[in-house]
Amino acid sequence: MLNKNPAWRYLVVIGMLLLTLVYALPNLYPEEPALNISASRGGTITEQTRLQLQQSFIDAGIAAKSVALHDGKIIARFSNAEQQLQALDQAKNVLGRSYTSALSLMPATPGWLTAIGATPMKLGLDLRGGVHFLLAVDMQAAMDKQLNDMVSAFRSDLRQADIRYLSVKADLAQGQITLSFRQSEDLKQATSLLSKQDNQLVITEGAENLSLRVALTEQRQREIRNYALEQNITILRNRVNEIGVAESVVQRQGADRIVVQLPGVQDTAQAKEILSATATLEFRLVDTDSDLAAAVAGRLSANADLYHSADGRPVLLEKRVLLTGDHIIDAVSGYDEYSQPKVSIKLDSAGGNLMSDASKTAVGRRMATVFIEYKPGSELNADGTALLVKQQEVINDATIQMRLGRDFDITGLNSPAEAQNLASLLRAGALIAPIQVIEERTIGPSLGKENIALGLAAIQWGLAAVVLFMLVYYKAFGLVANVALAANLVLIVGFLSMIPGATLTLPGMAGIVLTVGMAVDANVLIFERIREELAEGRSIQQAINLGYERAFATIADSNITTLLVALILFGVGSGPVKGFAITLAIGILTSIFTAVVGTRLLVNLCWGGRRLQSLPL
Repeated sequence: MLNKNPAWRYLVVIGMLLLTLVYALPNLYPEEPALNISASRGGTITEQTRLQLQQSFIDAGIAAKSVALHDGKIIARFSNAEQQLQALDQAKNVLGRSYTSALSLMPATPGWLTAIGATPMKLGLDLRGGVHFLLAVDMQAAMDKQLNDMVSAFRSDLRQADIRYLSVKADLAQGQITLSFRQSEDLKQATSLLSKQDNQLVITEGAENLSLRVALTEQRQREIRNYALEQNITILRNRVNEIGVAESVVQRQGADRIVVQLPGVQDTAQAKEILSATATLEFRLVDTDSDLAAAVAGRLSANADLYHSADGRPVLLEKRVLLTGDHIIDAVSGYDEYSQPKVSIKLDSAGGNLMSDASKTAVGRRMATVFIEYKPGSELNADGTALLVKQQEVINDATIQMRLGRDFDITGLNSPAEAQNLASLLRAGALIAPIQVIEERTIGPSLGKENIALGLAAIQWGLAAVVLFMLVYYKAFGLVANVALAANLVLIVGFLSMIPGATLTLPGMAGIVLTVGMAVDANVLIFERIREELAEGRSIQQAINLGYERAFATIADSNITTLLVALILFGVGSGPVKGFAITLAIGILTSIFTAVVGTRLLVNLCWGGRRLQSLPL
């Protein structure tokens, strides 16, 4: 029969609405001010730590809603921002510098929704609040590091080829490496060796003495700068993920800039420490030939460096670095055969080859692991940014029992917590080149709430205007369109909450407002088409059927072109443009569904398949 639908269609539409409604429900629960506490190097998070912190809040008169352990961190929730700030000061006083405390906003979603994966929409920085940084990558430092690495590689290559040399030195100011030789035959062999190994080297003979000057081609320099920028982006993402900052944005801007946005993080100083406090390792042989007592007294050998262990014990190491942490691709904490904490290191293929070659001739010698960490110091650069301080510490030295390869262990750590924290830092990696904060901006939660309130007001007023117009102009059919419009909003919010990576921004809310206006366009086309069919003498059932069928082509044409524009905006845009594009695209698809499928089911349910004298249109 004309304008009758099978039951399964109603069940499909109702099921889709219920599904999106469930996933839209978490957005009704506001976020709570929270304190996210994790252990830095030397600290450990245990149940005793949680109880100690909870008791200190009680003693200080701070009413915490909850203090719980979650994924190795302590998360304390509070009723307002004032309690949150008081708790931050209290946590720093009680726990000290071995722990990192960060202000954040945590969702208050009920457990039964969280259990099925229902979470609130991801909000952008303009709605949620947080910190925004524009970072500059020190490309000169990246080039200097590359030259220093090449010096070590050249020395190793010349030794393996039995080519004698006087010195291999890097001239960082000139951006080149100078190699000196005793004999012209050695110079020629070195020139041939280096030319074959790398065709992106510019090799020239010195005007005086027997020397070579090696520089990098412009193409190679561009590749190094681009690699430094991309690797820093990857490492910063790893750092942010390790500390649990959700919905962060780390992306490239220009040739040497990185934009970092940390929604929900309100402590700018803490965020800077998160970004800049990266760690790496150096593996060096212990120098047993030099006098340790003389080195401690200030008479240091030219071929050695003096370091100290965590307990203050002096350790004399060779200047030559066997391997750096750049080659570490994984680090996992665990226990050795004596139930002592360890960190299992996995190297990339190049690092494995370097370690294998270095340890081949060092079996029986002691190798030290040097932990290096860069943190903002008290001194400032000329531009007002904090000068990074290099902190170095020998975390263990052990005898090389056999030739090492891509996998080996670091032992001699003080505690399982230290092993876990070290593994976490190494997985995140060290920055390929230093970064400097050249712009910072903090958006408070109050401003985010104000933006949300204004956006919601715009949606409500737009929705009210459309609802009123449809009721007045189309009567009962206008009521059907309004029901579809409400369902459309539920679908948009539900899909935004379900799609991974979809973020709602202030321009995204503008896209929802635009969708509210556009959503009834299809209904207007359908209803006017039904009126035309009635005016031409069609029966009511024929008019309803033809109205939907003949209006569909026009609806599809107009919406597909708009959808293509939205997809282009999403593909080429960034930030706010993407936020607008994704809500517009989702809104177009849901409005077509609710107008063409949803309203037709309602119209057929109310007026379809019956003999009627007129329609309330």
